[in-house]
Amino acid sequence: MATAASNNEFFEALSALEKERGLPADYLIDKIKAAIIIAVKKDYEVEDENVVVDIDPSLGVFRASLSQEIVEEVENPHTQVSLEDAQRVRKSYKIGQRFITPLKTKEFGRIAAQTAKHVIRQGLREGERSLQVSEMQSRAHEIVTATVVSIDPERGNIVLDLGKGGSAVLPRNEQVPGETFTEGQVIQVYVVDVIATERGPRVTISRTHPGLVKRMFELEVPEIYDGTVEVKAIAREAGARTKMAVWSKDPNVDPVGACIGAHGSRVEKIVSELGGEKIDIIRWSEDVSAFISAALSPAKVVKVELLPGETKSCRVTVPDHQLSLAIGNKGQNVRLCAHLTGYNIDIRPESGYYGEDE
Repeated sequence: MATAASNNEFFEALSALEKERGLPADYLIDKIKAAIIIAVKKDYEVEDENVVVDIDPSLGVFRASLSQEIVEEVENPHTQVSLEDAQRVRKSYKIGQRFITPLKTKEFGRIAAQTAKHVIRQGLREGERSLQVSEMQSRAHEIVTATVVSIDPERGNIVLDLGKGGSAVLPRNEQVPGETFTEGQVIQVYVVDVIATERGPRVTISRTHPGLVKRMFELEVPEIYDGTVEVKAIAREAGARTKMAVWSKDPNVDPVGACIGAHGSRVEKIVSELGGEKIDIIRWSEDVSAFISAALSPAKVVKVELLPGETKSCRVTVPDHQLSLAIGNKGQNVRLCAHLTGYNIDIRPESGYYGEDE
């Protein structure tokens, strides 16, 4: 049995580990118990059932004991003790009972102690990895603040420090075109996915994901955060333009106005954080034609015809002078509208389809 002084040192070390590594005391105790059992098994050539470990920080108790079966005739001196020998200690012992022998830590031996230390270290690493996984899984589909650690000049990939969540790589294809970063810079990223691995969490992060913009609005617009306004759909071409469809549960709350804010304050803040990316906020509607018409903003729409067939398709007529606006630069506006609404969109000028036959 350990002395009172060594007990105090042990529990002080346990408390320090908990504070320093952020590991729960119960987890540490379980790992230390397992390490001591391995050490005793190695020194005394016994099985798990022959080792009793009792650790109670609240009482300052730290005991390790050997438990042997009391038998008439000993076949294995490591796991058994004779009734005669047991009754020399206590007369009331009977066959079939367990004979408990308290052990001193120093009796574990140098090799056993090293084994215990290794298992404890391994357990601590596993615990830290487990906590990292839990930390990041709780933040999946959220925005996290990260610090740029290093930048690969050839591939353009960026290593980020996620704090307690460990680190992650922001690949070039998940970066907004035209963005530049410097070591030590603090940036916001969207956690797309978290997978537990033997080396800890594998975190997929992005600056281009539509979820980044959606989460920014949730943090900036109280009406979205409290559920009054709902983001129904979002489509994004990172660095250029985002279209977001919103709807209000409360008829007295304008969902578009709530997202824009007084004098554009809310949307402007997000546009600024995204480096000037344009954001179109659209009123979502159950009326598909009305929704498609709104989604083609800033272009004005004359009419929307939903076409028959299994594929969701429609024909949209716009004023001649609005045709290029409706299509957008390199087709961006109509492409985002299609992603937002889920419809294939055929845009035609009001005067006809460039002379082609219907």
